[in-house]
Amino acid sequence: MLLALTGSSCSGKSTLAFAVADRLRRVAVHDFDEVGVPEGADRRWRNRATELWVRRALEYQGRGIDLLLTGQSPLGEILAVPSAPLLDGIAVCLVDVAGEVRRARLAARDQGRWDAAAVAAFLGWAVWHRGHAHDPRHRPDVIIDGSWSGMVWDRWTGWATEDPRWRTQVLDTTDQPVARSVDQVEQWITEQREAHRSGRLPLIRGWTEVCQNRRLRHGDDVEQIAS
Repeated sequence: MLLALTGSSCSGKSTLAFAVADRLRRVAVHDFDEVGVPEGADRRWRNRATELWVRRALEYQGRGIDLLLTGQSPLGEILAVPSAPLLDGIAVCLVDVAGEVRRARLAARDQGRWDAAAVAAFLGWAVWHRGHAHDPRHRPDVIIDGSWSGMVWDRWTGWATEDPRWRTQVLDTTDQPVARSVDQVEQWITEQREAHRSGRLPLIRGWTEVCQNRRLRHGDDVEQIAS
């Protein structure tokens, strides 16, 4: 299965993922940017790279290994890449931090690299991630407009907040010791893997068939009303 730690820059995703790696069996840990980030990387590049990582997850899946991936692709992007339905399970956790902490971390990690506009963009992306994690109807245009033509957005764009498949765990690391956050990531991974084994994982393989069945039932209802 694919276990994704997502979020805007400097929330601590990679730190937590690699810290928890030695605690887990049969889990491969990778950072999204390992594929190489080209100059001028845009939304289309991120979409295609997400598809590449999903394919890598499928390779691991064939060997009985789960992939823990850190990156910035939110749940909606992961669900929309072409190969997503082939995964036997998907779980996403948003690693978040307060804006002022993120700003300070950006300045400390990449001193002098980002101007005020770039920092504001990171903070705005973080705000959007929070809304998206809660509600699939929160500004989907932010990721859909100008996206790669291979994306299949209508797999989830009709979902509501109450849909059990729309689930992103939110981990706020603000003012929290790293060790505590690592423990929480480990607990989340353990719970998702157990839910997958027991068939309780909302995004278990076949989740797209639920979408199709609901569309068919809606079509039947419309036909009955029309008649």
